Amino acid sequence: MPIPSRTLGAGGPSVGAIGLGCMGMTWAYSAEDRDDATSVAVIHRALELGVTLVDTADMYGPYTNEELVGRALRDRRDEAVLATKVGLVVEEGPPSYRMGRDGRPEHVREAIDASLRRLGVDHVDLYQLHRVDEKVPVEETWGAMAEVVAAGKARAIGMSEASVDELDRAHAIHPVASLQSEFSLWTREPLADVIPWCAEHGAAFIPFAPLGRGFLTGRLAAGSFQDGDFRTGNPRFSDEAMAANEAIVDRVRAVAERHGAAPGQVALAWALAQGEHVIPIPGTKRIAYLEENSAAANLALAPEDLAELDEAPAPVGNRY
Repeated sequence: MPIPSRTLGAGGPSVGAIGLGCMGMTWAYSAEDRDDATSVAVIHRALELGVTLVDTADMYGPYTNEELVGRALRDRRDEAVLATKVGLVVEEGPPSYRMGRDGRPEHVREAIDASLRRLGVDHVDLYQLHRVDEKVPVEETWGAMAEVVAAGKARAIGMSEASVDELDRAHAIHPVASLQSEFSLWTREPLADVIPWCAEHGAAFIPFAPLGRGFLTGRLAAGSFQDGDFRTGNPRFSDEAMAANEAIVDRVRAVAERHGAAPGQVALAWALAQGEHVIPIPGTKRIAYLEENSAAANLALAPEDLAELDEAPAPVGNRY
């Protein structure tokens, strides 16, 4: 069954209701099970399933993720809605994963050209400010992002992990087509402000880590992470926090059993139910999980299911 579509921002392109986050193919998670040929096959299968929003960033790798995505889309560019990002820079790779921010207009102008070269395309469909740089007024950064659109190098621009104030300030200069932020059953804060802002302003809301970095699938066990996996330093993935947070997964499992679905599918269906402008981008390096995730777009949760999930306990441990 083909997956339903949603609109990527006011007047934007139609995309599959579930997208594909490509970060883990080259960055942040375990390197031991990465394989470029398999990742390319995953991207190709995604397009066949109607998972057309393909999300990357220049700092994933750094740079190698865009190169991988570019290879995968070399002969299939017209089938994908391609999104990348600017504004985060890698100061130190694993195990610390220390990041800096660079929102200077000159950096934006240089970075888009570099991203286009790595991707092997003449434009991206969505160019996103990965993080607002506190040292640069958002108006200056966003003005440079708007220049990218005027130059035909991006069809639209979006933000990531921005506040309502930052969204308002940017939107006054050029329409914000999307906001990408972490959102899932164990990261529900965006429901209070930015998800409603997106609905009011015709912007898409793109949840990253909608499966709780894999935790909501019920497949992760404490102590199972390999060297180089950034989750080893994430407070929510300490042994104690994971044990406490099993209460959230138990709630998801109960709903999944009633529907004959996988827990991860229920977690994605819950995110989709938060608004027609919500387009989750779960990441995966395996075709089987891609197919499982995409099928969640056709899983309809009943009001009582949603109510039960809404009552799941708050997570133990900070995100970072």
